[in-house]
Amino acid sequence: MTGPAAAQTLVLEDALRRLRLPAVLANYPKVAQEAAQQGLAYEAFLLAVLDQELAQRDANTQRRRLAAAKFPVIKTLDQYDFSLMPQLNRSLIVELAQGGYILKKENCLLVGEIGTGKTHVATALGVAACRQGYRVRFCTAAGLTNDLLDAQAQHRLVRVEQTLLRHHLLILDEVGFVPFSKLGADLLFSFLSALHEQVSILLTTTVPFAEWTALFGGDQRLTGALLDRLTFHAHVLPFAGGSFRLRQSLKRQHADQRPR
Repeated sequence: MTGPAAAQTLVLEDALRRLRLPAVLANYPKVAQEAAQQGLAYEAFLLAVLDQELAQRDANTQRRRLAAAKFPVIKTLDQYDFSLMPQLNRSLIVELAQGGYILKKENCLLVGEIGTGKTHVATALGVAACRQGYRVRFCTAAGLTNDLLDAQAQHRLVRVEQTLLRHHLLILDEVGFVPFSKLGADLLFSFLSALHEQVSILLTTTVPFAEWTALFGGDQRLTGALLDRLTFHAHVLPFAGGSFRLRQSLKRQHADQRPR
């Protein structure tokens, strides 16, 4: 391409760069050729290239949200084998994946034995929330408590709490996996109380609620107040049965040993 057409192309591509429309820049020649072949109107061509730009921006935004959530591993519900957990309320989980509970500032509490898939389901619900445009943060209970302790020691506790309060959903994994110190329990209680009816909490624990007092240094009053806030307008999902991971591993092993 030479002459005025080439100059026009250079001007167009420079304008698309300055306007920060990379998907339009990458795709407009192909879309323009298809539009000419199909006899599309100018408006239809413009809509086609802008649709691609919007789709690319949406995909970039989703990637940023997923990265900011700090999931240890990306998990989705279609990867979860519900047949290994037949007592689990699948219909409720599918409903929660639509994100309505986040709009209502409701909590989700996933309770059950180690290896039953609680973290998988919690992560999958968090991933779904990210894809719906919500700001999500994943952390373990021990990790969050340590962050709060460090922030208090460095006199930046308020800043850390305000940062977390800007999220729509906080996933708190493995509550009870590691016992809390008295100061850690107090800080976690204070922080979760601040989130009450402001941010949805999705929590996983292997410890029945009746035994939570021991986790929080034997402070019955504090534990009762915390459970009262967490369970208020909450969806409780019991994960009953043996280890999901163990059964899934045995199932794969059996499949591998099957004659071919």
